[in-house]
Amino acid sequence: MYHILLGTATIALFTGCNQDAQPKNEIQNTVGISSKNWGEWDGKSVFLYTLTNKNGVVVTISNYGGTITSWVVPDKNGKPGSIVLGFDSLTGYLEHPPYFGALVGRYGNRIANGKFKIGDSVYHLATNNGKNHLHGGLKGFDKVVWSASPTTDSVPMLVLNYTSKDGEEGYPGNLIVSVKYTLTNDNELSIEYNAVTDKTTPVNLTNHSYFNLSSDPERTVLDQTLWIDADNYTPVDSTLIPTGKIASVKGTPFDFTVPVKIGKGIDSVKGGYDHNFVLNRKDSSLQRVAQLTDSFSGRKLELFTTEPGLQFYTGNFLDGKFKTADGKSIGKHAALCLETQHFPDSPNEPDFPSTFLMPGKTYHTITKYRFSVLK
Repeated sequence: MYHILLGTATIALFTGCNQDAQPKNEIQNTVGISSKNWGEWDGKSVFLYTLTNKNGVVVTISNYGGTITSWVVPDKNGKPGSIVLGFDSLTGYLEHPPYFGALVGRYGNRIANGKFKIGDSVYHLATNNGKNHLHGGLKGFDKVVWSASPTTDSVPMLVLNYTSKDGEEGYPGNLIVSVKYTLTNDNELSIEYNAVTDKTTPVNLTNHSYFNLSSDPERTVLDQTLWIDADNYTPVDSTLIPTGKIASVKGTPFDFTVPVKIGKGIDSVKGGYDHNFVLNRKDSSLQRVAQLTDSFSGRKLELFTTEPGLQFYTGNFLDGKFKTADGKSIGKHAALCLETQHFPDSPNEPDFPSTFLMPGKTYHTITKYRFSVLK
């Protein structure tokens, strides 16, 4: 489903309880955070959490895969619609759509040939994208049930926790992961990632939401306008693995340093955009790195991150297999992804920023998406 009809389902208010608590105080769309039982997977309860701010912006997130299932905001005429692709039931996600809204890890994006070295040890990962490893493997973080702690102080927050055991999908070390979603009254959705490990391991966590600011998947994203603060990108081979080079975007279809309609240069990019952009930054502070606008709906989305890279993907592999609740096909270029990250295949590229997390260190990154309506 593309739009979720909030206000038709009875949901239960939570104020800092765990995911297995029993529903209390039935409400509908109250400011704060609420939850309803969404089914069961792998012997664990799955819940759908609804975060609502004082402006009536609503984000729904499941502890299955840490998945953002909808983000309902108004257009320039005040009409609400979801700006992300998602389904209205757990069943849709169990059919394995291409990471709609999911938390991906232990390593978001690709690792060449599904292997890397740490010292003299070679680690072999699951290969689930041709000969390469993609988004954590066959059962990455997008396909597990996270423990959840919803809280409401001044704004609604949802903290998700998961322990990835030593050897899971071939990765070394027990990795303890915590991800906090916060919906602010400034219409920002903040995602804060933390992780620790007992063995050196690569970590690259991100969210894989598919955005279409029109809220209509039959209107492609090609007429939407994108700016990315990146003078360089990482060229890729035929399997979308970086070549190791850092190349200038100047004079190429990858130049989004001034706002450009996405469709302007896409035909010059074989297969469409699915590339890592090297963000212009001097440190790891939180900074504004991208902006997406849609003149049709009047919606604007700004992106802030502490990460060095941004994967821009134009839904090239969407083929109509999945449909919305009203029967609309989700076809090619129906949505796009802006995945904050370290660079793909960094464990095999010593000149890229390192993704190796060592014992005693903490992995910590923040990404914020800010919604507004164009003036």
